[in-house]
Amino acid sequence: MKPNVERGVSDIQVKNKWMNRILSLKIVQLCVCLLWVSMLFSCGSSRKSTISSNKTFLSEWKDPLSAEDRRKFNHFFLEAVRLKEKGEMDAAFEMYSHCLAIDSQSAATLYELGKFYMYLGQPVKGENFLRKAMLTQPGNYWYKETLAGYYQGKGEDAKAIDVIESMVDQFPSRLEPLMALVDLYNRTRDYQKVIHTLDRLERLDGKSEQVSMEKFRMYLAMDNNEKAFSEIEALVKEYPYEMRYLTMLGDVYMENGKEEEAFSTYQKVLAQEPEYAPAMLSMASYYEKTGEDSLYRTQLDALLLNQKVETSAKLNIMRQLIMRSERGDRDSTKIVGLFDSMLAQEQENADVAMLAAQYLLSKRMDEQAKPVLWKVLEIDPENKPARLQLLSFAISKEDLDEVIRICSPAVEYMPEALEFYYYWGVAHYQKDQHDEALEVFKKGVRQVGADSDKNMVSDFYSIMGDLYHTKKMNAEAYAAYDSALVYKPDNIGALNNYAYYLSVEKKNLDKAEEMSYKTVKAEPTNNTYLDTYAWILFEKGKYAEARIYIDQALQNGGDKSSVVVEHCGDIYWMTDEPEKALEYWKQAEKLAAEPVENESEKRDEKELALLKKKIANKKYYTK
Repeated sequence: MKPNVERGVSDIQVKNKWMNRILSLKIVQLCVCLLWVSMLFSCGSSRKSTISSNKTFLSEWKDPLSAEDRRKFNHFFLEAVRLKEKGEMDAAFEMYSHCLAIDSQSAATLYELGKFYMYLGQPVKGENFLRKAMLTQPGNYWYKETLAGYYQGKGEDAKAIDVIESMVDQFPSRLEPLMALVDLYNRTRDYQKVIHTLDRLERLDGKSEQVSMEKFRMYLAMDNNEKAFSEIEALVKEYPYEMRYLTMLGDVYMENGKEEEAFSTYQKVLAQEPEYAPAMLSMASYYEKTGEDSLYRTQLDALLLNQKVETSAKLNIMRQLIMRSERGDRDSTKIVGLFDSMLAQEQENADVAMLAAQYLLSKRMDEQAKPVLWKVLEIDPENKPARLQLLSFAISKEDLDEVIRICSPAVEYMPEALEFYYYWGVAHYQKDQHDEALEVFKKGVRQVGADSDKNMVSDFYSIMGDLYHTKKMNAEAYAAYDSALVYKPDNIGALNNYAYYLSVEKKNLDKAEEMSYKTVKAEPTNNTYLDTYAWILFEKGKYAEARIYIDQALQNGGDKSSVVVEHCGDIYWMTDEPEKALEYWKQAEKLAAEPVENESEKRDEKELALLKKKIANKKYYTK
C-alpha cells in the first residue's frame, strides 16, 4: 500500500491547523466547470471578480497550447487526479509528469509535483516546484500556504514569515495567515510583532478572550504590567455582561498581588450573579490567601452545598482543591470533610460520590471508601467501576456472602458483564452450593458473544465441567470441558481435570495423556498435574514412566496429599517394590485421617475402604 501524498504534506505543516486544505475540492470544481485546467486553479486570486468580469477575462485570454495539446493535457491531468484519489501514486505521478511535458508553466501541475517530491524525500526539488507554482500564479492562496507550511516544518521561520506576510497583504480578510504569524513570532520571541499581529487580528475579527489573554501574556513577558492589566480590563469593557471575563480579571489581579482590586472585582460579579460558581471559588481563594480561614470555609460551603450550582462545577472545584492539597500540605482531612458535607445532601447523580471514593482509595482509606462506593451504587446501580472495586474488597477478605451480595444484582443491571457471573458462581461453588453455582454459570454462558473474553468463557465451561462431574453427569462434564478448550486450548485446569476424569473411567486414555502432558509441560513442578500424568501412564501400563513422574510429584509437595501418596504406592506395586508400596499406602491412610484444607483432598468411604483393603492384604486392588 502506498502512503497518501496529501498526508505527507500536512505532516510538514506543523502547528498550522488552517493549512489542512485539500486540493481535491478545487479539482472537483475543475471537473464540474469543464474549463481550461490551468485557469481554474487561480480561484483565490481575485476576490472582487464578477461573472461579467470573468467573461471578459476569458474572452481576452489566449491558450498558449494548441487544441490537441490542450486536449491531451486535460486528459492526463484529470486522469492523474483520479489515480491519486484511488491511491495509485506512482501512476498519478507519471500522469502529472506528462502534463508538465506538455505545459511547463502549468501552476497546478507544478504544485502537485512539488507535493510529490516532498513526499518522496526530495525537499529541495519539492520547494523549487512549489515556488515555481507560486510565481506562476502569485494570487493562489493554497500554493503560498503549502510553501509556508514547508518552511515551518523545516524550522526556516524567516522564510515562512516572508511568505505569510505576503499572504496577509494579499488576502486581508483572512484570519489564518495572521494566526500563523502569531505562532511564528512567538517561536522567534519577537513579542512586539506578536502584539502587532494580534492587534491586526482584533481589527479583523473583534476582541476575544484568546487574543486578549495572549496579549496579556506578551505584555507580562515584556515587563509591561500596565498594558497587561489594561488588556484584560479592555476585554471586560467590551463584554460587560460576561461574568467569566470579569472573574478572569479578578483572578489576574490575585495572581499579580492586587488583592484589593481582586476582591472588589469578585464582589461586582457576585452582586450581579450571587451563585456564579467560578466567582464564588475565586472569592474563597481570596479568603484563603488573605488568611481568613472561617470566611474561606464558609465560602466553600456556600458553593459546594448550594443545590443550584451544577454538579460539574462542584466536581471541577473539588479537583482543583485536591490538586492544591497535593501540592501543599497533603492534608486529606479537609478534603474528606468537604466530601462528607456534600454527600450528606441529596445527589442528582453519582459523580460526587465517585470522585470521593476515588480520592479515598488514592489515600489508601479503603474502609472509609466502602460506604461511599455503596452510596454510588445506591444512586447508580449500573456503575461498574464502583461495583468491581467493592468486589475486589470482598474477594480479598474471602467474604463469599459479600461477593454474592455484590454480584447477584449486578447481572440484572449489566447482564453482559461476565465477570459478575463468574465470581457469583465461584462463591456458590466454594460454599458447596453446587446447584446454585451451576445455574449461575448457565446464565453466564447465555450472555457469551463474539466480543466476550475468551479466557473467562473458557473458565466458565471448565468450572461447569467440574460441577457436572460432582453430580456424576460425566457426558455433560466432558462436553463442558471440550467447550472450555475451544475458547482456550491451553486452559490448564480444564486439561488436567478432563484428563484425570477420563483416566479414572479408563476412557480415551490417549486423549487424556495428550492433554495431561500439556499441563506438565506448562507447569513442571505442579504436583497435581504430575500426579495426573503419572496416573494416566499407570492406567496405560507404562509403569516405569509413571514412577518417574509420581516421584517428581512427591518431591514437589505431593507427599502431603493422601491421593498422590496412594497413587505412589500403586505405581511402586506395579514396579515390583511391594514393601515400598505398602509403606506409601500406610502413609496415605494416615494423611487421610488428618484434617484437610483443600476440598479436593477429602476421601470418600469407598476410596478409604479400598485403601484399607490394600494395606490389609498387602496387595494392589482396582476395586
